[in-house]
Amino acid sequence: MAPAKTFRREVHSVVAILLLGAGAGLLLDKPAWGLAFGMGAILSLWSYQLLRVQRWMLDPTVEPPKAGGVWGLFLDNIYAIQRRNREAQLRLESTLDYLQDSLAAMRDAAVIVDPHANVAWANDSADFLLGINFPSDQGQPLLNLINSIDFREYFETDDYSDPLRVLPEGDRGRCLQFEIARFGMGDRLVFARDVTRTFRLEQMRRDFVGNVSHELRTPLTVIKGYIETLQSLEEFSATRFQRPLEQMSQQALRMENLVTDLLWLSRIEAVETLRKTELIDMPTLIVGIVAELQPAFPERRIRLNQESEAAIRGDERELHSALSNLVINALKYSDGDVVLRWWSSENNATFSVNDTGIGIEPHHIARLTERFYRVDKSRSNAGGGTGLGLAIVKHVANSHQADLTIDSTVGVGSCFSLAFPFDAADTL
Repeated sequence: MAPAKTFRREVHSVVAILLLGAGAGLLLDKPAWGLAFGMGAILSLWSYQLLRVQRWMLDPTVEPPKAGGVWGLFLDNIYAIQRRNREAQLRLESTLDYLQDSLAAMRDAAVIVDPHANVAWANDSADFLLGINFPSDQGQPLLNLINSIDFREYFETDDYSDPLRVLPEGDRGRCLQFEIARFGMGDRLVFARDVTRTFRLEQMRRDFVGNVSHELRTPLTVIKGYIETLQSLEEFSATRFQRPLEQMSQQALRMENLVTDLLWLSRIEAVETLRKTELIDMPTLIVGIVAELQPAFPERRIRLNQESEAAIRGDERELHSALSNLVINALKYSDGDVVLRWWSSENNATFSVNDTGIGIEPHHIARLTERFYRVDKSRSNAGGGTGLGLAIVKHVANSHQADLTIDSTVGVGSCFSLAFPFDAADTL
């Protein structure tokens, strides 16, 4: 029956009871008492229905009470809502069971954390990798079970866009990579993966490059010394000797610069994850870089716009290296002035280098920070570059939580920017 029709019938029933009560009261010459009796009958009936509904709501396993009219419609709607809720709950439980079964089969640790940061569920791998046992650790605060300052800071920042790598303590410790995803009403899913093998391979690669570069220094010094000696001897003053000797000297110098950059890059990688606490006066550092580089490129003019006094918590040598590499690249490939800018915005303190050079085609930009990657091999070789400058800049940016941005238009020029977050910036 339609709700409107049911409601009208209920109103008619109420009116009929009241009229009967009033009529009975007229017969007894007390119409008010008769009307009150009718209203009492209606309230008693409704109270009885409410009592039946209450008993049903407290114990949903019993059969729902049956009634007609508005009460029947009301009870039918409640029953339909309960049925939909039970079906939704069953679907959610089935989905959760499927999710837990899937996570349980993973080799990576998986931990479900409730909105209060307590362990709600964990797979078997979590016991092996993190020492979190389910169900014995259920309800325990996750941060009490994972003893890592880096993980605590990562978990509490609520910024999970990048994974966290926790380095091992000692030679036999594990290197774990954490990733966190939000779901539901404030719940979080924590993944932990053992990346110790990858970490060791990266460490071996860094050690190999560093050791080889260090070992090359001595023979290069000897070779450079003999070349300089030959160039100073009168017997080799003829043009047919001087030109080959000059080329040998240039290539020896280029190899020396390459070894120096490789050693410096290995050093930056080794300390990339260490905290930077020294407060660096960036305006003074930038002015010093301009004073160093301007005499080496007299045909170019460096213009500096200092718009902020913000300082950076970091490593002065690393920052000097990164900023110098950006300026040197701009000076090498620019056709006019190079503009440096240091300014602050709402969230960052930014250093940018603008040039008016040949520009970079878009398909090259994503690979510019790769080691030894060259946009123009012939031009880079002629300029004596090592192909490691922007790789150094990238690693310095990572170690200072900075973002390296490259914007370039072919035939117009390029802009390289390093944006340091305000948690790494301060004022002197």
